[in-house]
Amino acid sequence: MSGSVMMVGGRAFASRLILGTGKYPTHELMRAAHEAAGVDMVTVAVRRVDLSGKSGPSLLDFIDRQRISLLPNTAGCYTVEDALRAARLGREALATEFVKLEVLGDEKTLLPDVTGTLEATRELVREGFKVMVYTSDDPLIARKLADLGAAAVMPAGSPIGSGLGVLNPVNLRLILEEVQVPVILDAGVGTASDVTLAMELGVDGILLNTGVALAKDPVLMADAMAAACHAGRAAFLAGRIPRKLHGSASSPLEGHFAEPPRRGRT
Repeated sequence: MSGSVMMVGGRAFASRLILGTGKYPTHELMRAAHEAAGVDMVTVAVRRVDLSGKSGPSLLDFIDRQRISLLPNTAGCYTVEDALRAARLGREALATEFVKLEVLGDEKTLLPDVTGTLEATRELVREGFKVMVYTSDDPLIARKLADLGAAAVMPAGSPIGSGLGVLNPVNLRLILEEVQVPVILDAGVGTASDVTLAMELGVDGILLNTGVALAKDPVLMADAMAAACHAGRAAFLAGRIPRKLHGSASSPLEGHFAEPPRRGRT
């Protein structure tokens, strides 16, 4: 399919779906979900995972590092300083310049601290990171982050883990008009239709975790999310028909060989 490869920070990713690694009942189930989704990048929360391997087997042992790239995530950081520290630790431990930056502003909503996000993005870009940055769905903030050199902007569809889907599709479309870097929907996905909607709007990719990890059948849901991502991208590239107030015949009468059948007496 044309345009099937997602380019971020100079790297090509065959899958436009990125999954997380937290909240799964078991590491084995996580691995099976990743395989079912066919992802080639997953996030790893630096603050919540033992990256040293000193405490025994960890979730890192259940990720095929030959096929799947790790994306360190500063999840759980509420200050710029904590986010910078986590990003640097992730780069050192996982040998990657990529980072998913989160600077959260509130423990209840898990919405981003916008000013802190801008500050941390500026510094990490200066240090040579390829910053994929979690942000609000404010188009102007997305533009500022792109202007700072973010490798991708990642607006929330709705609050993290809420499952509410895409609450403001208009803002997503505005963000797509404002920035030239990849736009990856991050947060709020509850089911496959949420993924399809976002992809049909034209986003470059989807990052999700809870919608798969806490589904009744995570592996089956992972497969559904991947199919939805592919279908939404194909529909976006194909171009939908315009919306109309009234119907129009699927088979116009012009050019038909025979007249339509007549009803009643002749």
